[in-house]
This record gives sequence, structure tokens and C-alpha cells, in this order.
Amino acid sequence: MTRPVFFLQRLALAAVLALAGAMPGAAQPQHGLAMYGEPALPPDFAHLPHANPDAPKGGRIIFGESGGFDSLNPFILKGRPAAGLSALTVETLMGRSYDEPFTLYGLLAETVETDADRSWVEFTLREGARFSDGSPVTVDDVLWSFRTLGTVGHPRYLTAWKKVASAEATGPRTVRFTFNTVDRELPLILGLRPILQRAQWEGRDFAESPDVVPVGSGPYVVAAHEPGRYITYRRNPDWWGADLPFNRGQHNFDEIRYDYFGDAGVVFEAFKAGEITSWRETNPAKWATNYDFPAVRSGAVVKSEIPHGRPSGILGFAFNTRKPLFADWRVREALITAFNFDFVNQTLNDGALRRIESYFSNSVLGMQPGTPATGREAELLAPFAADLPPGTIEGYALPASDGTAANRAGLRRATDLLAEAGWTVQDGTLKNAAGEAFAFEMLLQNGQDDMIAAATIWAEALQRLGIAMRITTVDSAQMTERTNAYDFDMTYIWRSLSLSPGNEQTLYWGSAGADTPGSRNLMGIKSPAADAMVAAMLASATHEDFVAATRALDRVLTAGRYVVPLWYSDISRLAHVQQLRYPSRLPIYGDWLGFQPDVWWHED
Repeated sequence: MTRPVFFLQRLALAAVLALAGAMPGAAQPQHGLAMYGEPALPPDFAHLPHANPDAPKGGRIIFGESGGFDSLNPFILKGRPAAGLSALTVETLMGRSYDEPFTLYGLLAETVETDADRSWVEFTLREGARFSDGSPVTVDDVLWSFRTLGTVGHPRYLTAWKKVASAEATGPRTVRFTFNTVDRELPLILGLRPILQRAQWEGRDFAESPDVVPVGSGPYVVAAHEPGRYITYRRNPDWWGADLPFNRGQHNFDEIRYDYFGDAGVVFEAFKAGEITSWRETNPAKWATNYDFPAVRSGAVVKSEIPHGRPSGILGFAFNTRKPLFADWRVREALITAFNFDFVNQTLNDGALRRIESYFSNSVLGMQPGTPATGREAELLAPFAADLPPGTIEGYALPASDGTAANRAGLRRATDLLAEAGWTVQDGTLKNAAGEAFAFEMLLQNGQDDMIAAATIWAEALQRLGIAMRITTVDSAQMTERTNAYDFDMTYIWRSLSLSPGNEQTLYWGSAGADTPGSRNLMGIKSPAADAMVAAMLASATHEDFVAATRALDRVLTAGRYVVPLWYSDISRLAHVQQLRYPSRLPIYGDWLGFQPDVWWHED
């Protein structure tokens, strides 16, 4: 399917509505909650706009994954969990509409209530909410889930839990959380916390139980699995939430299966052979040339392009700034300058993809490259001016290659920057004053063919500077182990960013997690300015202030030179068997969490 004619018009309308929304008045129970303004859907909405309420139930969808898994508990740090576990089997108090930047509607919770300052939030559970074993979802389960995840669960849950001053039952079906920090996103963050069954974990060590499948209240249950090979989910015929308006048109497949293969190349061959039924292509050159196999020619497999309006996010090679080698911004800038993006993009993607200019590029939340900060952005950054890298406030843009394969101008500029940082070529090798050679390892995962190819081209350019970059590829388990321990010099990073960034930004770039094993701050960023910009985002009472704070954060991250940025696409490319269908009305987030398989269906 192609981009709808009205897509850009709908994005503009959504932005206008978000800017025009008024803050809610006195606290009262509501059916939904928006980050700014009011929810777009009324209390009596029939279904989410991007779901087809008439979608038939039945059939199956089979995905392919590279690598393996050794955990059935996705809520702890230990192990690599199987795909789909949290999204398919466990529910949250509220659910997200991906047709709005950040609005939640009641799911396990019938209503949500908060004050104008969002200093507390209260949820009222639905009376009929049930776990997959038929037992009711209770306030006790909610409180236990929040405390357990926030204390012994995966570190990603820790930040928000530290901001909860008290958690208490205020009625048979109501639970209230009071906060100790100004953070307007917290009510929504808590609304998206998974709710688990307390009784299942009596006598068990939650943090040390990767072999236990958590009992959830979601639409699917685990039907069969073999560690490292496959996991199959079966739609629960007794699912309590099947008739909720929020769920109409969603969760239509009877069976969802994930098969695991050695690497992405093998997964694609399995798709061509009909062993899996949907494949997400990330390379536009391959999209144009690799889909001439018989199933495509006969129409048994179709190619769909799904547009989106979300930020580019950041995809690229991350510097581990914990390493002394990469502590100097001039060194990082030099290596970014030596990366010949135009040549790499042409070689690997036929030049079809745009470069990521900043973390929030392709959206209203992104900074304007090369232009100075003004207004509220400048005010927020001013207290940190003395310690910010050049370009943060006055304007920074990624260095461009000179359009040739040799990129001589870029390499000359990189040489000058390295010399300023104390690195000079001695006998053909770049060395510092102590005679130490500039050498490092790039850690990548088996099957990351495009990343390996891009790194190989870059390594050849760096060699001309006297730098030795060694590319090491490992399996998925080793990749997880080494990145959790920050045992790398550089590695691949991909952070998908939304139109409603919030607390997760602390996990990605916050100083508090820089030295915490398993945090998502791969680069080891310790920037008071970044911390302050995230805090400003969370405290913003208006959409205008929120945008300014996010743009300021974008400046700090981009000018910090923490990543060699690669490319992004404003469409997703999905090849799938023709029996798999999706609604013609696409959400603002496009092909994102909550799209496939959630609103897809099988139709012969």
C-alpha cells in the first residue's frame, strides 16, 4: 500500500491540536490521559482510529528473528528474553493510541485521575479484569508489580520508581501513587507499567527466574517454545478484554510464532522459502533488487510501504566515552569527519536514505542544524555554556564529505583535529605523546551485514589516518553480555525515539546510569546539561516549553559527538504473504509498536 494522500495533512492537524490543547482543570476520573491537552477520543469511542473493528479473527503470522533467546522473563536483566513476551501476554493499566503523540486510554484501569500539577495519579481497575488463569487482577497485584519491577526488576524500571513517594490502595479497586519529583510524565509512565500476578511469585526469586513465564492478562499465552529455536503464542479464547473498545480490531491472529535463525541473511532466505510470513526490509537497495523471487512475481508475497511521522532517532556507531581514547570531543569529531557518509550510503543504499542530522530530526522536536539556539532553547542551555562542546549553542552540523570516494578534504580536517588532541602520525601509525598507537575495536553482532559493511569502509579510511580499527563480530548472547558490561570501544546503537520523549531519555543518556551495568546509556554520557534538559522536558507544563527543552537536549547530544550517525527512512518496508492485511487508515507512528501484528489480520 502507498502513502495516503491525506497523511501530511493529518500530521499538521495533529500538531495544531497538540499545541492548542488546554490543560485539564480540577482532578476527576477520566477515560484517558494526554501528555498535553485532552485525549482526542471521547469516553464512548468505539475503537482506535487505526484499528479495523471488522477485521476477521483467525490465522497465523510467523516472524523470523536472528540469534536466540534464553529467557522467558522479559522484566529482569538476566538473560535474553524471547520476542513478543511482554507485548503479547502482559497488559498495562492503560494502553497507547499510536495515532496521537502521547495519549493513553484505560485498559486494565477503567479510569485515571490526577491533579493539575500531576503530583499524584490514581487508577481504578476494571471489575472484570482477569489473568490468563481466570483469577482477578487486584490492587495488590498492581502494588506488588510496581514495587518488584522498581526494586529487583530490569534497571529500566528503577528511575520512575525512585520518583514515587508512596503507593497505596485507596479502595477495593483503586490505587494511588504520590510523587516526590516534579515530572509531568509520571502518571503516563506508570500507566504503561506491566501488571503481573503476585501469587505466581510466592517463594520464587523474581530477579533470578529467567525460566519462568510470567502470568499475564494479555490476549495471548505461551503455547510452546524451545529455547533458542522458536516460541509460539496462542490467542486466549477466554481473554477478559476481547470486547473492550480499546481492543476492537486488535489481536486478530489465532497464533503468533517467532522462529530463530543464525543471522539476518538466513532469516531472509527462510522468508523466501515460505517458512516465515512477514519480513521487514531495512535496506532500500535490497528492497529494489532482492524481491524478484517467484512468490513476489506470482503475487503470493506483496511489498508494502508504511509511512510515518516520528523522529529519525539515532542509528550509528557509538563511542564508549568511558574509554580514555574517546574522552576528547575533538577525537570523536575527527572520526565522525573521517566517516564518508555519502560514499557509504551510495555503496550500500544506492543513496536512497537520508543521513540522521540529529537525534530528533525529521520532527518538530529536532534542532535546526548549523543554527544558533534562540529563545527558550538558549535560556535552558545558558547555565552550562562554559562546559558544552563547541557548536552546542552557536550551532552544529555534522561534517559533510567532499563528494568523492577518497574524501581528502574530510581526512585533512580529521588530521588537524587529531593533532590538536595530541595525536600525530609516526612511522605510518597515529600515536600520542607517550608513543601509544591509536587502535580500537568495533563490536558488532553476527548478521548485521549493513553495519559490518559500513564499518569496513570506514576502517579503510581510518587506516589512511594511521588508525587501526578491528571489527569483531559476536553472537547475540555475547553481544548482550559485553554491551551490558560496557566491554567495548565502539559498537552499534539504535535508539528509536518518539514524538513524546520523556523518562526513557534518562535511561538512554542520563549520568546516573552511565556506570550502571545494563543501562541503555551505551556511550557513558555524563552531561549535567543533558540531565537538566531531560528534567526540563519532564517539568514542562506547555507544549511550547516541552519542544524547546527537547530541542535543547537534541543540541547537547548531537554536539556531544557521541555517535557516528548513519541513516533513516521515513517509510518502513514490509514484505509479507498476501493473506496478511492491515488497515488503510495508518497511525501517525506508522509501522511502530502496536502496528504489526496488533492491528493486522489474516484473510484468504
